[in-house]
Amino acid sequence: MTTATDSSTLLALLHRFSDAWNRHDLEALMDCMDADCEFHAVAGPEVLGRSFIGREAVREGFALSWTTCPDAAWRGADHFVCGERGVSETTFSGTRAADGKRIEARMVDVFTFRNGRIAVKNAYRKDRPAQ
Repeated sequence: MTTATDSSTLLALLHRFSDAWNRHDLEALMDCMDADCEFHAVAGPEVLGRSFIGREAVREGFALSWTTCPDAAWRGADHFVCGERGVSETTFSGTRAADGKRIEARMVDVFTFRNGRIAVKNAYRKDRPAQ
């Protein structure tokens, strides 16, 4: 059963989640996620990018972010909550491990909350060429 959670609690959750990304703290990220969760990455073969469904798949998807860009950072976060939905706006930066090229672009995460945790993280990023 889904329970309503007040906006201030969900905003605090988004702040913790954002801080965990910048610490590269996988356990803290997963503590913010619902037992039944999804992550839709910014790129991939599907309409939603690449989808990771279920806790273990989401954990794998989150870890791939740091494999792809070991110095990944999300700065200048602004968080918004309306009911059981939320948005985080950030500037993503990182150096791709595969070719050493640097990425810096604005991005948005759209969240669905369930039981005071994140059930869905759907990531979108500007398509700016790596430098």
